[in-house]
Amino acid sequence: MRIGIIGTENSHVDHIVDHLAAGPSRVVALSGGDTPRNRALQAKGSPGLSLVDRPEDLLGLVDAVVVADRHGDLHRAHTVPFLREGLPVFVDKPLACTVEDASAIIAKAQAGKAPLTSFSALRWLPAVDALAAAGPFRRVVASGPVDPASPYGGIFFYGIHPVDVALRLAPGHVSSCDVTRSADRIVVTAEVSTTEVEINLLLGDAPFTVSADSATQVLELDEHYFVPGLEAFLTMASTGTAPVSHDDLLRPIHLLAATAKAIA
Repeated sequence: MRIGIIGTENSHVDHIVDHLAAGPSRVVALSGGDTPRNRALQAKGSPGLSLVDRPEDLLGLVDAVVVADRHGDLHRAHTVPFLREGLPVFVDKPLACTVEDASAIIAKAQAGKAPLTSFSALRWLPAVDALAAAGPFRRVVASGPVDPASPYGGIFFYGIHPVDVALRLAPGHVSSCDVTRSADRIVVTAEVSTTEVEINLLLGDAPFTVSADSATQVLELDEHYFVPGLEAFLTMASTGTAPVSHDDLLRPIHLLAATAKAIA
């Protein structure tokens, strides 16, 4: 499988290029032109990895696309040419920074019959997998750092991590959402089907943690933490079956949009 990447400033791109450098699925092209960053990725990537100027220049060169721009506001424009052609697309977190953009991306995927996925890599950590298999739960609490002033979409940039983890462990309809802000955190509480969800967006450095009717555990991120999510994308690209439903792509964006509005 030939994979192209858009938005190479993201450190996740290093994980992708490194993991696929010697595999049957490989990164064959990077968008963004002949920059020092892209040349460094090219040097450690698969032989023949090419650099193209514009995202749409990847058409005809690749079988699947990763959109990895740090700012979610770029994702809609960068996914559309590929979804229109029916190519599998993985949008690295978040899918978008507005419900309107997220809905438009999903609609384009449906129209083009294109496999589409997006998620926080924390969603696929072994600890989260084990918890998901043990549900349902009465109460889920997830925490992680966030910067409301981030130039990459404010709380969307890091907030997607605890939100996506919490909602994976609490499937179903979000019936209520309340947001409070204190000196050191933004607390989001929600009723999700029969589960009470609390998400602590911590203002400053902090570990990612989760609890589900049990003691809190720290989500450890080792050098390979991105690999399970990458493998989920590769499986989707080869089978056409998305690992996350369209409804579940939208739920975290709705929750983060409500939170952003409440703290504005």
